[in-house]
Amino acid sequence: MSVTPAKNSAQTSRRRGIALGAGVLTAAVLLGVFSYTATKPDGASSSSSTSSAASGDKPAAEVSSDPQEGAYAELEKLARRDAKDPLAQGRADAPVVLIEYADFQCSYCGKFARDTEPALVKKYVDDGTLRIEWRNFPIFGAKSEAAARAAWAAGRQGRFWEFHEAAFAPGAKEKGFGAGRLDELARTAGVEDLARFRKDRESDAAKRAVDKDREEAYGLGATSTPSFLVNGRPLAGAQPEETFTQAIEAAKQAAE
Repeated sequence: MSVTPAKNSAQTSRRRGIALGAGVLTAAVLLGVFSYTATKPDGASSSSSTSSAASGDKPAAEVSSDPQEGAYAELEKLARRDAKDPLAQGRADAPVVLIEYADFQCSYCGKFARDTEPALVKKYVDDGTLRIEWRNFPIFGAKSEAAARAAWAAGRQGRFWEFHEAAFAPGAKEKGFGAGRLDELARTAGVEDLARFRKDRESDAAKRAVDKDREEAYGLGATSTPSFLVNGRPLAGAQPEETFTQAIEAAKQAAE
């Protein structure tokens, strides 16, 4: 998982963010603790503003067998369940919604996209149990912002998930996210109208959409990527598949 220090823009976003009830504030604290613990190197001081990532295979939080424990109703309401959302996959009325806050420059987001998400799609999305909703959470500067807007623009032509796959392919991040590279990723993703793609990614609508997602994440207290909600249960980091499976099964049980 990748971590970034809070910046002035982040503080502004948090102030303007969603109104948090007591339960949401508690969950935000948990999410922040999980985020730091998942990436804190051995012997690191809690005063460190940044940290190098430890193994992404180590779970950052235990998932209780109690389907209600660790889940917050106010966080569950963040699921948009818009059947026309191109940045989501799975039935809008699926009993479980996994929300992912991620950055295309984040190595651990790529790890989740390549190693874990396909298995979850095959096991739970395809049978109607799970819906996955992506939130753009660019925290590593201009290139992250550009990639987020480009992904949104690809979604305008129904190719978000194909762009997502191309951007998270092995070695893709190292090639950068300059304008030419974004066009290349769009072609790989099967985006048909490149002129429209370029116009859309530079549009005010793209900026507003990305800002909305980012403010939602900061409003939760998230400062690292990837961060997740599973029916209102916070999880952070490129957790093992088993951790997500446990959370999804518990959420499914609670929804029955």
